[in-house]
Amino acid sequence: MKKIFVFLLLTRCFTSSSYAQNVNTILQKVKDKLNLVNDYEASGEMKTKVVFLKVPVASVKIYYKKPDKLKIKNEKGISFIPKGAVSININNVLTNNAFTILDGGIAKLGNTNVRVIKLLPEDDPDSYRDDVVLSTLYIDDNFLILKAKTTTKDNGTYELEMSYGKYAGYGLPDKVIFTFNTKDYKIPKGVTFDYSEDQKKAPDKTKARKGTIQITYKTYLINKGLSDAVFK
Repeated sequence: MKKIFVFLLLTRCFTSSSYAQNVNTILQKVKDKLNLVNDYEASGEMKTKVVFLKVPVASVKIYYKKPDKLKIKNEKGISFIPKGAVSININNVLTNNAFTILDGGIAKLGNTNVRVIKLLPEDDPDSYRDDVVLSTLYIDDNFLILKAKTTTKDNGTYELEMSYGKYAGYGLPDKVIFTFNTKDYKIPKGVTFDYSEDQKKAPDKTKARKGTIQITYKTYLINKGLSDAVFK
């Protein structure tokens, strides 16, 4: 009886170890795809939905450079996005290797089976990620992240949904939908917008409300060698 128990215990340990290693393998394949991109310049259309503002649809340029430089610039030369929008580029979530990987099992997004992987960041006082408590990734069979949720200490939870097409081989989406807390939405000085009909007076931004940024990418120029000056 003791021999059977020991055998079952060893089998269980081996299976758990193998299962955990599988999660590491999946995440590494996701990173391998993303690591093909050193930099890019993309053009697209950005739609912003904030309950208390009427924000016009804008043509935008999106710039990225490894490891974590990201800039979004609209057609008027002004960039204004919430603080957590650094996560619009999924590379920024995975740049730091200092995290514990947890297997969240299998889930469904629509009709697609996805593997759920949770990342618990280790403390890094020199990184903007020190505000991040947990990142949850939903990964399909092609090692593409279809959804990412980032929970922070002070700014709530951000969500990112992605769909892919022509640039899937680089892990670059055709469309992203970023959901954020409207109280973190920053309007640059000198820029004015019309308030929506239900918010003619100054809105109470302390209320927990959600806004979205949707970016539809039209073109990417990948690995052309972006200068750091672009991000200043």
